[in-house]
Amino acid sequence: MKKNIALLLVAGLTVSMLFTGCKKEEEAKEPEEATEEEAPIIAVAPEETPEEEPVEEEVEEVEEEEPEEAPDGMYASELTGEWIDLSLKDQRPIAVMVDDEKTALPHFGISTSDIVYEMVNSTANEGVTRFMVMVKDWGSIKQLGSIRSTRPTNLQIFPEWNAVLCHDGGPFWNDNFYKNKFVERFSGTFSRVDNGKPREFTEYILPGDLEKNFKNSGFSKTYNEFYSGLPHYQFASHTKVNDLSDYSDAIKCEKIKLPFHHNNPWLEYDSESQTYKYFQYNQKEVDAGNGNKQIAFTNLLIQNARLEQLDSHGYMMYYPSESNRDGWFITQGKAIPVKWTKQNDLDATRYYDLNGNEIKINVGKSYVALIREEEWGNIEME
Repeated sequence: MKKNIALLLVAGLTVSMLFTGCKKEEEAKEPEEATEEEAPIIAVAPEETPEEEPVEEEVEEVEEEEPEEAPDGMYASELTGEWIDLSLKDQRPIAVMVDDEKTALPHFGISTSDIVYEMVNSTANEGVTRFMVMVKDWGSIKQLGSIRSTRPTNLQIFPEWNAVLCHDGGPFWNDNFYKNKFVERFSGTFSRVDNGKPREFTEYILPGDLEKNFKNSGFSKTYNEFYSGLPHYQFASHTKVNDLSDYSDAIKCEKIKLPFHHNNPWLEYDSESQTYKYFQYNQKEVDAGNGNKQIAFTNLLIQNARLEQLDSHGYMMYYPSESNRDGWFITQGKAIPVKWTKQNDLDATRYYDLNGNEIKINVGKSYVALIREEEWGNIEME
């Protein structure tokens, strides 16, 4: 009996050892993770499997917006997106340098402009700003100004609209920019109005001035070879406003104060008109040539821009051609952070949301402000 038990134990131990040995052998055959140096290339013939009939994937159809049909005899302005007379379609806009010193107030004709740019004109005098206003239908101007000198920054921005610049002189820092063939301008060739102010505040565009200037210069009134013909801004529909509700990073912005220390401007959202009304020098900015109507904008485009001091007299310039700079797009009481890009003087300034999509601004007038990067953090929104 003891012998049988011993034989059984030996047999069991042998089976156990054989089983363990097999298991270890199987474990040794597990493939190790290949490395770039050790991984052998092994050709493995695929097993034949029965062919399956292809399954058609359901593709979700994206509904594209149909282009809006313009009313008879009209087209959508490339500056505002608004329906305007078809006869203006090929007419070049003008860009007018308007003095923004307090002595120059009240302004005339600003409320009829399509786009207003504001930027520091000099680092002296608390960084006094100047407007550059864009007007498509310049034939309807009754009085616009007062007109002052231009700066290198303006000479790099207005060509993107294939516009003609209207100004009165400027510093020698402009000279190299004047040499560009696409820089066409009228300087100091407008009417004088006796308004009781010093002479530098008396120059305005009056009816007939632009016709005379175009005739004497030989400049084309219509778009020339430097005009790309591509859309400048991307506009939302006339019937569906972009209220920024699709953006999770949108913030409330019913008032914005800009860090221009000479005139201390701010804009307040008016929900009734769905526009931002402009204030400066602690008062409403009004148009004396349009029944003292307050200046207002549908869209605000605020750009962070590098500024370079050119000399000790306050002359300076921004760098308006940059890539991926910070900005804000503000409309409908809200703001979203954006990035702006402009490749060269003739290239349109483009604005993108933080996902890289070009934004759609709303149909209407726009205000564009260049803020030096050192002041960017001093913008106040409420």
